[in-house]
Amino acid sequence: MTPDEYCQEKAARSGSSFYYSFLFLPPERRRAITALYAYCREVDDTVDEATDPQVARARLDWWRGEIERLFAGDPQHPVTRALAPHLERCGIDRASLVAIIDGMQMDLEQDRYPDFEGLRLYCHRVAGVVGVLAAGIFGARSAGTLAYAEQLGLAFQLTNIVRDVGEDARKGRIYLPLEDLQRYGVPAHEILAARPSDRFVALMRFEAERARACYRQAFALLEPAERRAQRPGLMMAAIYARLLDEIERDGFRVLTHRTSLTPVRKLWLAWKTWVTGRPPRV
Repeated sequence: MTPDEYCQEKAARSGSSFYYSFLFLPPERRRAITALYAYCREVDDTVDEATDPQVARARLDWWRGEIERLFAGDPQHPVTRALAPHLERCGIDRASLVAIIDGMQMDLEQDRYPDFEGLRLYCHRVAGVVGVLAAGIFGARSAGTLAYAEQLGLAFQLTNIVRDVGEDARKGRIYLPLEDLQRYGVPAHEILAARPSDRFVALMRFEAERARACYRQAFALLEPAERRAQRPGLMMAAIYARLLDEIERDGFRVLTHRTSLTPVRKLWLAWKTWVTGRPPRV
């Protein structure tokens, strides 16, 4: 199996909404973004699949060393070997790849966020940085496009947090800012015990609207001339925004249910956005 085939299999097996936006890209850009996505999955799995935090830290340290080997011209892992040909052309830099590892390590160091600013740092590292790298792969030509990509990454991560409240709580994690829980009168123990309430629904409606505001802010930063090149990000946004709508339509039952879109529906939303090249309505 070649490094590119390894990354392709990793991306396809994940079933992520991101995978559907890759299908429409020219081969070279598709290989680059698939390698970047596979890298993110590998580092994320290092934390999520480890039962011993010390083992997870050791594995993240290995990845830090692997990034050094990558930029020294001696990558060992299939993912970094697949990334290597795209570093210079796509503007994939060492600091950004290390920042992603830093974000994953935050999951080992804390399971609560007192306020939104603290959560924003986490979102920047695990999603905003990825958004900026992806925009470069797609052919970003302006600083405004990179700002759009950072903001869009934040919107995606906030959507993930809304979707995964119950799943994260079963791991002992609460990503919703504690200041928001206090504002809406939702004790952390009710989330950990999966006890929904009207107060919880009001809290989730607030979090969903915050995510939607981030989508709108991102779209406002994207110049019309850049939309064509950045269609993959807009395709992901169409899927994620629709997912947010479905979660709300389902009554924010995220403590006990995981809402998802079918592959056919994701593909339809991706194709429709590819054809129109317009941001989705949020």
